[in-house]
Amino acid sequence: MGKLVVLKITDGSFEQGFTVTLQIGEENARHAIETVGRLPAAPELPQYYDRWQSSYYQLGQPVRLTATKVQKPDPARLEECRKAAQELQTQLNTWLLSEPYRPIREKWLERLTPDQEIRVILQTEDPQIRRLPWHLLDFLERYPKAEIALSALKWEVYEQPQQANSNVKILAILGDSTGIDTNADRALLEKLPQAAPTFLPEPSRKEITDRLWQQPWDILFFAGHSASQGSTGRIFLNQTDSLTISDLKNGLRKAIQQGLKFAIFNSCDGLGLVPELADLQIPQMVVMREPVPDLVAQEFLKYFLDGFSQGKPFYLAVREAREHLEGLEDQFPCATWLPVICQHPAVIPPTWQELIQPDSSLQRPSVKQGLAIALLTSLTVTAFISGIRFMGLLQPLELNAFDQTMQLRPAEPPDPRLLIVTIDDEDLRQQRRTERLNAVSITDANLSKLLSQLTAHQPRAIGLDIYRDEATAPTHPELIAQFRDNQALVSICKVGFDKANPYGIAPPPEIPHDSYRVGFSDFISDDSDEIVRRHLLGMRSEGQTESQCHASFAFSTELALRYLRDHTDPNQTGFDANWNLNIQVNRAPKDLITKVPHSYLKPAQPGRQASWQPDQVALPRLRSHASGYQGMDHDGGQILLNYRASKELGDIAAQKPLRWFLSQQTPPSAQELADLINGKVVLIGVTAREKEDSFKTPYGAEQDERTPGVFIHAHMISQILAAVLDDRPLLWVFNPWADVLWIGGWSLVGGMLVGGLYLRTTSRQRLLPQITLAVGLAVGLLYGTCAGIFIWVGGWLPLVPPVLALIVTSGGVVILLDRQHTRFIKNAELH
Repeated sequence: MGKLVVLKITDGSFEQGFTVTLQIGEENARHAIETVGRLPAAPELPQYYDRWQSSYYQLGQPVRLTATKVQKPDPARLEECRKAAQELQTQLNTWLLSEPYRPIREKWLERLTPDQEIRVILQTEDPQIRRLPWHLLDFLERYPKAEIALSALKWEVYEQPQQANSNVKILAILGDSTGIDTNADRALLEKLPQAAPTFLPEPSRKEITDRLWQQPWDILFFAGHSASQGSTGRIFLNQTDSLTISDLKNGLRKAIQQGLKFAIFNSCDGLGLVPELADLQIPQMVVMREPVPDLVAQEFLKYFLDGFSQGKPFYLAVREAREHLEGLEDQFPCATWLPVICQHPAVIPPTWQELIQPDSSLQRPSVKQGLAIALLTSLTVTAFISGIRFMGLLQPLELNAFDQTMQLRPAEPPDPRLLIVTIDDEDLRQQRRTERLNAVSITDANLSKLLSQLTAHQPRAIGLDIYRDEATAPTHPELIAQFRDNQALVSICKVGFDKANPYGIAPPPEIPHDSYRVGFSDFISDDSDEIVRRHLLGMRSEGQTESQCHASFAFSTELALRYLRDHTDPNQTGFDANWNLNIQVNRAPKDLITKVPHSYLKPAQPGRQASWQPDQVALPRLRSHASGYQGMDHDGGQILLNYRASKELGDIAAQKPLRWFLSQQTPPSAQELADLINGKVVLIGVTAREKEDSFKTPYGAEQDERTPGVFIHAHMISQILAAVLDDRPLLWVFNPWADVLWIGGWSLVGGMLVGGLYLRTTSRQRLLPQITLAVGLAVGLLYGTCAGIFIWVGGWLPLVPPVLALIVTSGGVVILLDRQHTRFIKNAELH
């Protein structure tokens, strides 16, 4: 997008100096930069201009001024004119190199680059300032796509009317042609592509007025003689009649109201016309600052119309046409000085294509029609997106978005209620040096010693995440007793969901069946990518008829409930008929911090501290259609697994390797063991790489990183404990109908946003960037909303479906509105 530069020259005179304000911004946007400077007093500058103007007038060229006798230019006068022009240019540039003007100059050079398309609007009410050749500023040579226009300081914003065009409508007034060739101008206009010129050769005032009122015009063109009389410009219609702009003000005002885009006065001394034309709020004009030779006027018109009709921006077409006149300056000095743009500051010049099919002149649908299109498109797209989502076609994308959002969460501290005893590769090597491990990861002797150490320091629970489906050898009676009698010890079995292992793995045979000290270790991983995103809390016993594992509660659930046993009512804790896990908190935890909001605290009365109350914490079961999951197997009590965020999932809790407990050289002290174990859930599990007990998680799944199962069990236990004791949010989802409303809402946002832009934007070229930016911002807002709700309150809201709905609806609304416009244009052409 191009740059708009506004130079305001105010408050002063050439004797006192002027205040200068520089504003720089993007096209069609409020300026982002404003700097103030000054131009010092330069009383001699108007004198240099008068000297040049006098020498220019003495050339006696065949100009489009009031018809006079043509004189052949004197070579000496040509040289005198060139010399006066050079002196004026030097003085003007010296003026703008003054120290008070430096902030303006430096800010310009800092913020604008030579490759940018720049419109420079010079606003002033001083007529002498207007007449200076501002295009000759030295630093403008660095900017080949910049052009200066003149403008008044006072102006009003107005809305240009909308009309449908199949051709560019030009009203061409060919005035008094005595001594000049206006037929050349006519021929150039007739050659324009997709133009419909209407010619008025030497018309009367009434003919011009009637035409101005008769129909909308895009371009007003005048060729012929004109002159300035004081501050008033006069155009000559024929050899006997002339008129001023004020004589046509009502007709011109009507033409502007009907959509006149710009005027070209290819006649002499056009700056005299500018004040009156500016009062009428004409969008833009091209005039000649001084008497213009006939050939120069024709050549400028040819070069300008060629460039503009081929798609060049208005300002660039004027600059290139003006610079083309350099080839005539051997005969007509200062020909490149003559064309000048006069601009309404609030209007962006159209391109030729926009005149043919202008966004600002098309009859756009009404706001009511736009709303209807946006609403119907939104409903259609919402139904389509929701349908393909219900079929599961978007599930891989949604699960991937879930993983990405999961990784955005800030790190959480380790759970102090847990301790993990790891059996890593080094532990396996050390055990193999003294004993034969066979297929196990810990010998009976070492396990017996470890359990004795742990039990001695009173943990809340001990979780053995190691399969022991074979009976312990009679040579280890202490270990057999641990399994049989240790009420803190919970072991695992495997139900086995797949056909490859339909019978699962049995629990340790020494643990009594009715002791509730066995939990199943099965994880639920998603079929598409084998990532563990769900937490299976319990399962129906009828689904385990062939399995050797008949545990109804998960390993993590058993351990969490054992930790909470002192705080809960076992008679009110368990799964209901719908497999929602309800935990009745019956006693305030020892470490309860009453200033922290807990679900089991009564709201504090004014001036009083919050008090504890019994409460039930519910872990609601997922349904088959839960946010990104569509049609999943939801048997048993499943919830989403809210991993405790950290750089490494193994940082969930304090860890010690097996060899630390069994060390003979530096055995841990009793105090160390007590601090580490007392009152905690202790997990024992294998982290060695040679054992295939690792799983994919949302963290690092793209790199196929896997996490040992014991760490995942720890996250599951921590999730339950934190939900009950810390009020840490569980992950939750909308019900399916709320999902549809959420998707539909964002779809409607896209439709309304794009529809609004389409109805108010006046340029097709600017429409696409604006729509792209608006849709991008809306998608960013949607992403930020979903991520924020997920991170702070645990809500997994649909992200991919509303993004698709928003984008598709936006595109659909643009297409439908465009068709409305096309249909109107065709109807307009038929009529």
